[in-house]
This record gives sequence, structure tokens and C-alpha cells, in this order.
Amino acid sequence: MPLPFLTQARAPLTCEVLTVNEYGESSPISIPAERALTVYVDNRELVTLMTLGAHPELLVLGFLRNQRLVQSVAEVESITVDWEVGAAAVKTRQGISDIEARTSKRVVTTGCGQGSVFGDLMADVDQLVLPPATLQQSQLYGIVNAIRLQESTYKSAGSVHGCALFQGETMCVFVEDVGRHNAIDTIAGWMWMQGPQAMTGDDKVFYTTGRLTSEMVIKSAQMGVPIVVSRSGITQMGHEVAQRLGLCTIGRATNKRFLCYTGVERLQRQPELAGARLHAS
Repeated sequence: MPLPFLTQARAPLTCEVLTVNEYGESSPISIPAERALTVYVDNRELVTLMTLGAHPELLVLGFLRNQRLVQSVAEVESITVDWEVGAAAVKTRQGISDIEARTSKRVVTTGCGQGSVFGDLMADVDQLVLPPATLQQSQLYGIVNAIRLQESTYKSAGSVHGCALFQGETMCVFVEDVGRHNAIDTIAGWMWMQGPQAMTGDDKVFYTTGRLTSEMVIKSAQMGVPIVVSRSGITQMGHEVAQRLGLCTIGRATNKRFLCYTGVERLQRQPELAGARLHAS
């Protein structure tokens, strides 16, 4: 399967600004970048994404995948990013059929920085079939600890979301962006570029620092990843969609605490690992 040519455009992830604290003292501090990237597909303007800019080519590839505008990585010939003009030029091998109709309806989601999806958010959801994967509670704790130890822009500058793909408790890739929807799209693009073995989510777990909205649940399912872990919680629609799909959602995952909202049968529970309960005297 031919993989597309991707440029390796990079941009500074942080910049330094001067702040004044509550005591009137001035001090420099790093804040994350946020830049506009306008995506053109076969010379047609598609959308403008607000992004940190760490992996713009993978972001665009994953965006096309999760928007269901392309069904295979082989359909994309190249993605060229030029930060001087803030544009990403996508060249497909045979064009995207009915692209005007397929992108005419746009839904602004709850994603940070206002994510968007084209078409009906729930279209074809019930046709998604997830693999029978499970996760041990010990592996969940390993995932949470790996995220805790991960060097990140968040630790140095804050104000970004982090997402990661795990195989068991081994981290495959870690991505940060100003919106969690961008981070999951970047991971989707990364999976496609790794070849057939990494293109499937059969043995994978998706982690996000952000809340589990319907958009995040659906994108994870489209990537074939049946287990999602979050440091935050879940929305009502995210919960409903996860139940329909049989997708395991785990939230409030910090240290050894967590809540499994849906798909509890996928979690191999080991309550003895949680330690003794603390009772108020």
C-alpha cells in the first residue's frame, strides 16, 4: 500500500510573554502556540484548523480519516504544509467524490478551540464493529503512570490537551494540541502512516486528558480502538454512544482511582491493587 509523501513542517510550540503577578512583580513565562492552518484538498479550500503545530501533516491526514472523507491512506498522494502562509495542500490520487455535498453540513462540536465535523455526527455509527479487546486494571494503572511521567508542553506552558495511544501499558505515541479533537486526529494520521499492523486498534487503548464527548468516542471507534481512558469525565451523549458501541470508557483516572462508565466487561478488574479504603473516623 503506497503511503503519501508528507513534509516535515515544524513550528515553535511555545513562546515567551511577560506577566505580572498578584504582587505586581513582572516575570517571563512560556505559553503554548496557537496558529491557523487552512487545509486545501485538490486546490479546494476545506477548513481552517487552529492548532499547536507539532505534527500538522499527521493532523490533516487524521482529520480526513476521521471525517470519513478518505477511506484509505493510499487515496492520499501528498500533504504539504507551509507555515509561512499557514496552509496545508492535500493532493489525492483520484479526487474525493461528492466532496461539496459531503462537506456542506458542518457541526461545531464542544472541542476546545471549537472542533467541527462534516455531515451527520451519528451517521453509520451503528455499523462500527469493535474488536473483543480487554484491559487489565494493572495495565490501566501503568497507563496513568506513563502519562504522569511524560515530558510535555503542558508541564512547561499549560493550556493544551494531551492524547496518547497505548498497546497494553506501552505508549506508542503521545500528541498535544490546543484541542483534544486535533490530538486524536493526529494519532489517527500516525496510525495510518505506520502500516497495516498499527493501522488497527485491536490491541490499543486511547488516552486523553480531555472529557469524553460523543465526538471523541466516535473517533476512537472509527479508529477501531475499543477502550478509552480519560483524566476527565464523560458527557451524556458520549455515554450513550459508547453504550451503543460496546466501547469501554474509563474516566477520572488519576493515581489508582477511576470510574468505568461503559463497557465494564472489557475491564479485567483487580480491586486488590487499589489498596485499602480510607475511612473517616
